[in-house]
Amino acid sequence: MDRSLFSFIWKNSRKQQLYLLAVIVAAWPVGFLVLELPKAIIDRAIGGGGGGPPYSASLLGIEVPFFGDQITFLITLCFAFMGVVVVNNGLKYYINVYKGRLAERLLRRLRFDLFSHVLRFPMPHFKRTSQGELISMITGESEQVGAFTAGAYADPAFLGGQLLVAIGFILAQDWRLAVAALALYPIQIYIIPKLQKRVSALAKRRLRQVRHLSDHVGEAVSGISEVHTNDTAWLELSRFTDRLAKIYNIRYELFRRKYTIKFLNNFIDKLAPFIFYLIGGILVIQGNLTLGALVAVISAHKDMSAPWKELLNWYQQREDAKVKYEQIVTQFDPPGMLASGLQLDDAEDQGPFEGDVELSNVTLIDEDDVQRLSNVTFKMGLDRHFAVVGGGGSGKEELGQLLARLVFPSRGSIRIGGQDLTQLPQAVTGRRLAYVAASTPLQAGAVRDNLLYGLKHRPVRAVDYDDDGQRLWESDLAEAQLTGNAPFDYAADWVDYTAAGATNSEDVFGKLVEVMDVVDLSNDVYQMGLRGTIDPIQRPEIAESVLSARNALKDRLQEDAYRDLVELFDREKYNTNATVAENLLFGNPVGEGFDMSGLAENDYVLQVLDKVGLRDRLLDIGQQVAATMVEIFADLPPGHEFFEQYSFISSEDLPEFQALLARADRETLTGLSDEDRVKLLSLPFKIIPAQHRLGLIDDEIQGKLLEARQVFAEDLPASLKGAVEFFDADKYNAAASLQDNILFGKLAYGQAEASQSVGALITDTLDQLGLRGSVLAAGLEFNVGVGGSRLSTVQRQKLAIGRALLRNPDLLILNEATSVLDPATQSEFVSRVLAHRKGRAVIWMLNRPGLAEHFDRVIVMRDGRSTENGAFAELNSNGGVFADLLKSAA
Repeated sequence: MDRSLFSFIWKNSRKQQLYLLAVIVAAWPVGFLVLELPKAIIDRAIGGGGGGPPYSASLLGIEVPFFGDQITFLITLCFAFMGVVVVNNGLKYYINVYKGRLAERLLRRLRFDLFSHVLRFPMPHFKRTSQGELISMITGESEQVGAFTAGAYADPAFLGGQLLVAIGFILAQDWRLAVAALALYPIQIYIIPKLQKRVSALAKRRLRQVRHLSDHVGEAVSGISEVHTNDTAWLELSRFTDRLAKIYNIRYELFRRKYTIKFLNNFIDKLAPFIFYLIGGILVIQGNLTLGALVAVISAHKDMSAPWKELLNWYQQREDAKVKYEQIVTQFDPPGMLASGLQLDDAEDQGPFEGDVELSNVTLIDEDDVQRLSNVTFKMGLDRHFAVVGGGGSGKEELGQLLARLVFPSRGSIRIGGQDLTQLPQAVTGRRLAYVAASTPLQAGAVRDNLLYGLKHRPVRAVDYDDDGQRLWESDLAEAQLTGNAPFDYAADWVDYTAAGATNSEDVFGKLVEVMDVVDLSNDVYQMGLRGTIDPIQRPEIAESVLSARNALKDRLQEDAYRDLVELFDREKYNTNATVAENLLFGNPVGEGFDMSGLAENDYVLQVLDKVGLRDRLLDIGQQVAATMVEIFADLPPGHEFFEQYSFISSEDLPEFQALLARADRETLTGLSDEDRVKLLSLPFKIIPAQHRLGLIDDEIQGKLLEARQVFAEDLPASLKGAVEFFDADKYNAAASLQDNILFGKLAYGQAEASQSVGALITDTLDQLGLRGSVLAAGLEFNVGVGGSRLSTVQRQKLAIGRALLRNPDLLILNEATSVLDPATQSEFVSRVLAHRKGRAVIWMLNRPGLAEHFDRVIVMRDGRSTENGAFAELNSNGGVFADLLKSAA
């Protein structure tokens, strides 16, 4: 990256800067006319100094004659002035819009360059660099640099031009006034930069402290469990307070010095009018200057004030931007970065590697000058399975990183198929090698996207846009090329199906299921599918399959073994295993229009209840529920399991309802406040008659609720039409999970093991209909969350290994990738992966040496050296380092 901010700006926007300067220079005469025409109007048209008839006005040093009377002359000059003002403002508008667009382009280029550098950082650099700091610089600090870039050359020209025009105009009126106007500027030019230097130094300190603050927040968030388990909240808060104090002190000093500069500027700025009134007034009185000229000079000086202040602001912004840019460049240009060509250049497809993996005297010295590996030498066929074992600090982890080309050897060579690994571009290594570490963060998105992530190298199929979409894409592409961004369409199909042994997106599904079976992830994804939702418009085939399963399950539920386990939804019947709220809506809320916990204060719901005469009845029921709950649970300790199972009121809210009931006894329900009425009315909505058995939702109330259900659906306003996805036996419910869509009812309360029996029945039904694949397809759409946070650690590792297997790499490197699994599971897992990789190279850094029995050969690492290399049985019988490792692990 360019070390100089102005070098970066000039290199990437030279033509635009020159064009902008040309437009600014072209605007100078127009600005001069804006100042000159008012003088002509006062002196020539109004004051009669035009010499007419015929009249004339001096514009840009040229006498322009006018043939007509004085009023017409005045009107002409006034409209000319208005026209010049419109043109002048139009030019300013054009210049500012052009600058804004140019600034955004340069900011876009800067951010792209910074992010591309992050992708090329040497791996050890991430150990010393805070994630929060990088994010802050790319998003926040670069924004301030980008805002300055467009005006780096244009602003001094534009603002300086306005000053020159004003000074030139004043000079044309009287040289003494021009000298007076300029007299104070040298003082500002001398003082301000000296004061600004200290402000810039403080800005650098503030920036460093803000980054430290960001680091602290990031550490606290990632280590929040440690804060809780070690009772260090006050320690962290005090540390945070210390950071805030340092920033406060710096910013206070910064404000003092900034406002000192502003005070001086404002004071000096107000001295000039004093001089004009004094000297100019004397000249007018003496007849050496016209009144119109004095008015125009004062107006011109006022016009000088704004650009001068803006120039001083530009100077401050320049210093701030330089500080930020220099610090950003320093952070984003560490030594040892991967060459851009190795990461981004395409390479001719040479097919799979052939031959051996050969390490010759490989030595690795880390960033702290500690030797991690020393003269490691071995050869491995690309059809063999090697295990690498060793204790802590043995160097096996670093060996895996070297083979994956995540770090580079300090000495020695690594060759694969006769090619130097360090010289191969990622277009080769990223396709022919696969690496999985002990912990693998995932991309935010679907399971499917994460499994296919390793196949997305370049776009392989363009999007079939309509005419408008194509024009938009071509416009975006032109901007991307202009700003040095990626020239590829992110919306295109990036998946290299051929590498996975498939032909298209439908065909690759079988490959996904295959690798999920290998890594034992299929059942997890199946459950995700049952719990997940789909868009029936985007996935109509899955929606149709679910409806088929619903109908088949309905028939199965008529069998004697299952007859009483589920109460199906029926629009004409009240479901006693559902809440009052669920019975009323008879559907799933979409968005916040009908929050189930807030129906008691929903205006439309209250209108419906009033229409069928239920509001007061439910309020009475609410009072009875509250009284019952208070009576039953008042003496139970907080946290008792009965609160969760039977009570609608938490232990914390119980005293509040006791007080509410006391008020109700004194004032009657009609006298309660709106807030109290809402609290009572909210309780009946939670009642499930089959579970709570309070006898309050009797047949009459159920009938009224069925009537309210019908009114609710029929009178629903157009603005709320999409706020509820109603239950329909013949329609897929987009707001419900697949499992709930298939079940289309509620589990009967009190039936032993109903959940397990119905779950097994759903699975059996899906299998009989051959719909397991549809559920897996839905599970593949499950969003894993940021970094895979919605998955367990084991699931994340299985997914990462499945992703690597899907690529069919020539060499699979697993660096303690299954350390999170228990021993028995791990052994079976290793066997399945190796069976799947039969005839293709695997090198596995094992956390348990006993697992090495599954491999062709074993490499034993100790203190950064390869101390033993041979078959499992051979090394075990030799009584060496490997045998000791086995004994210690037993």
